[in-house]
Amino acid sequence: MPVANNQLNLNSSIINFRLPSIDGREYSPEDFSDYKVLVIIFMCNHCPYVQAVISRIVRLQREYEERGVKFIGINSNDSKEYPEDTTEKMKIYYEKWKMNFPYLRDKSQEVARQYDAVCTPDIYVYDKKRILKYRGRLDDNWKDESLVTRQELKEAIESILEDREVSSEQNPSMGCSIKWIKN
Repeated sequence: MPVANNQLNLNSSIINFRLPSIDGREYSPEDFSDYKVLVIIFMCNHCPYVQAVISRIVRLQREYEERGVKFIGINSNDSKEYPEDTTEKMKIYYEKWKMNFPYLRDKSQEVARQYDAVCTPDIYVYDKKRILKYRGRLDDNWKDESLVTRQELKEAIESILEDREVSSEQNPSMGCSIKWIKN
């Protein structure tokens, strides 16, 4: 059963973190301070919703990198119960989809909890001042790209780059629930 995110934290400041990446480095939002827009996506390897849109996400990063937009992927799923989401499998997934942005591991799930992330993909878009301006879906048809009529993430990015207000009409992202570690 799909889960939808909430948008209660719009206009809040970015929450700092430092997480390991599959490339062996650690990253934090501060590492991307030169970018005008920072897009953080809570995602994972096994979710059919993410698998359906990952090529679109990669394409958007390629399209906007030179315009000052950086994407970061974060996998917070319990990899003990969901072995498709181990760091080793993240590396395979990264290569398979030719991902072009850091893919971070939130093994403790602390960052996902701080962000109130609930699903994969769960998308957060921050402006240059690192204020949350968009928390919504990628577009209006996750299943079939050929049926997309509105690219909502792209619209939000364009608004920020053009110093316009991001539309307050934001449709929640929908996807698999984050797989929380059971205590």
